[in-house]
Amino acid sequence: MTKTMNLKDKVETIRDNAKTPSILVVGDLMVDHYIIGTASRLSPEAPVPIVNVKNETTTLGGAGNVVQNLVSLGAKVTVAGVIGDDSAAGELITILTDEGVETDTIIKDNSRTTTVKTRVLAGSHQLVRVDREVTDEVSETIGLELIEKLNSHIDAVDMVLLSDYNKGLFSPFLTQQVIKAANAKGKKVIIDPKGLNYQKYEGAFIIKPNRKELAEAAKTEKINSIESLQQAANIILQQTGAKYIVVTLSEEGMVILNETGLTLLPVKATEVFDVTGAGDTVLATMAYFLASGCTLEEACELANHAAAIVIRRVGSATTTVQEIIDDIERDEVR
Repeated sequence: MTKTMNLKDKVETIRDNAKTPSILVVGDLMVDHYIIGTASRLSPEAPVPIVNVKNETTTLGGAGNVVQNLVSLGAKVTVAGVIGDDSAAGELITILTDEGVETDTIIKDNSRTTTVKTRVLAGSHQLVRVDREVTDEVSETIGLELIEKLNSHIDAVDMVLLSDYNKGLFSPFLTQQVIKAANAKGKKVIIDPKGLNYQKYEGAFIIKPNRKELAEAAKTEKINSIESLQQAANIILQQTGAKYIVVTLSEEGMVILNETGLTLLPVKATEVFDVTGAGDTVLATMAYFLASGCTLEEACELANHAAAIVIRRVGSATTTVQEIIDDIERDEVR
């Protein structure tokens, strides 16, 4: 029996297992607002198209995309973060609640605005994006309130994910408090990082940057070889004491690195329509299958399959365990 078939059998067992992984997502929560219409003429007021609005939709963005990926896979999800006390916050909570996600660890801060990204599209063409957000660091008072809420939930989960979109939640103080609280209770922490200060992620089990993010954080030149990848990862491993660095390489797959070496996991040849949200899918899939008993290499291989599925779709997409099984089966006959 081949390794691939063994992995498929394992995933089928996980699919049929009554145990549901429980995962805590701490992150920058956002609302993605789409205004969709048609444009057939220019405005007489300025050289811009007039959009005749046909439809409006609201979905989760930022760390919410990680949450939706976990829900789609079948996880029980608790989400924590800081949002504003405004109408967008109400929309965000409603969407999460409708998804069956626990939201009592979300704090409303009336000094902040809930991040909303409004995209205006004519057909499939994006004309403009308007952002409403506050990216200042959350106050220490709010941070301590969040930590207090988290402490009562960490015991009950299998794993903790930090989804950092650099919107002010993950101050060095709060980030370290969350990691230390999780480690004290024996819970692995997986981080999707942002920004240049990776020292705040000290103590994480896995840090998952993409190639560009890793090069910037390690202050190295462009990563264009396995050797330069390993050198940059070693810098971050030494800074953070993380057990692993998992680097996503877009449609090329991903690589697992630690102090002893690396494992390259290329994606099978596939048609790429849109890589939007693929990193969130990888984070969620890795966590789901690690929490379900897979090894890191197995979880990353399955995350590769999940990413290959969503990049064949337009926009931030999700996938299911059954679709991953189907994708493995397709690979077997290629």
